[in-house]
Amino acid sequence: MWIICLLCVFLVTLFICRKLYIKKYKECKNVCVVVLGDLGRSPRMQYHAVSFAKEGFMVDLIGYPGSLPLKEIIDNPRIRIYYLLPPPELENKLSRLVCYAIKTLWQTFNLLLVLFNKRISKYVLLQNPPAIPTISVCWFYCVLMDSQFIIDWHNYAHSIMALNLTKDHLLVKFAKWIEVFFGSKAQSNFCVSKAMKEDLQNKWKIKADVLYDRPPNEFHPIPLAEKHAFLLKLGEKYSSFKGLKENSTIFSECVSNAVQLSPKRPGFIVSSTSWTEDEDFSILLDALQEYENAIVQSCNLPDLICVITGKGPLKEFYMSIIKLKNWKHITIVTPWLESEDYPKMLASADLGICLHTSSSGLDLPMKVVDMFGCELPVCAYDFNCLSELVKHNENGMVFSNVKELTDLLKLWFEDFPNNPSQHKLDERFRAELHKFQENRWHNNWISVALPHFNE
Repeated sequence: MWIICLLCVFLVTLFICRKLYIKKYKECKNVCVVVLGDLGRSPRMQYHAVSFAKEGFMVDLIGYPGSLPLKEIIDNPRIRIYYLLPPPELENKLSRLVCYAIKTLWQTFNLLLVLFNKRISKYVLLQNPPAIPTISVCWFYCVLMDSQFIIDWHNYAHSIMALNLTKDHLLVKFAKWIEVFFGSKAQSNFCVSKAMKEDLQNKWKIKADVLYDRPPNEFHPIPLAEKHAFLLKLGEKYSSFKGLKENSTIFSECVSNAVQLSPKRPGFIVSSTSWTEDEDFSILLDALQEYENAIVQSCNLPDLICVITGKGPLKEFYMSIIKLKNWKHITIVTPWLESEDYPKMLASADLGICLHTSSSGLDLPMKVVDMFGCELPVCAYDFNCLSELVKHNENGMVFSNVKELTDLLKLWFEDFPNNPSQHKLDERFRAELHKFQENRWHNNWISVALPHFNE
């Protein structure tokens, strides 16, 4: 009985506080950006926060600690970061269902505590997925505080859960209901593709505006001298990048104080991943094995250095497979990069590889957007709506299986780096990517998102 009384007192207090401060916060441009994940590994929500700050908003950014957020966020006086407490690790002590229930309760109360202990927000923008408990908790806060409830749909939570469970699993059905019910309560919705916009409208009667991912200004091409300096720095930690001569790398060298590419350098490919179920990295590993076999049989293919960046649950699984490979012509490096070094890595490579398949088939890979921002041609795994971003043989290449990826790698690197046909293809792709870069994140955000926050 006393618990009910305390709860009633708590709710009444909240309503009184809302009445006292409602005039003040309605006049302020306060926005809360919520992501139930590692803030430093949530680039799109960080870009939202930076754009809000540029347009004069006071921003509260809520998420988990882990990777460092962007320097623009850390140093920005308009942005306050509120870190959530990670739930206790109980996987080895209790059943999976009990762990999930405890984790959800923990996140619910922790998120409520943070929301009600910061300044009152006029708008709440949250990332979905995850949907449980974020979407219901943020809606509850918005109802009490008379705030605008806005969702940015990156994918569907229920489709991601179905990768580990099944579509008919009770938990998956519950997550879908949560998304449908509370998604329909949002005053505004954004999504990452036209395919998702149509799906939200047709299936759930949810109207959303397409806010495409676009690269921020940090992702851009860099001159050869800057590539050389970056690769020298990388060579200090990873011997695979070291050159045979002083002040040289495996890709470049300094001759008479002028930087030039080595004429017999290896090919340089890069892929970034979150090491999850929606990226089948066995496709790349099998294609590299076929490429290795092709080098043994032919002399017109270069060695390859393949850089794979990112952290995630399946990394150790794939690393154990990589360690078993006895390749003589292919080297895989998995470096840990600072946020400012990642764009330089992309800008230094010859080809990007994307294995993102999308659990829903409706979201577009941001890693390709980053590569395009650095004017890096891409080979991407083909799925339902990829053509909204990658157009085969126009601004990149697509593949659907190991054989197709192997053939594309051999095509791209045949007689490397002296193949005129490959040079023409590379130049055509980069010309299209140069056009793509004209519409950067903030300009696109101003035209699509900002009007929803100036009403």
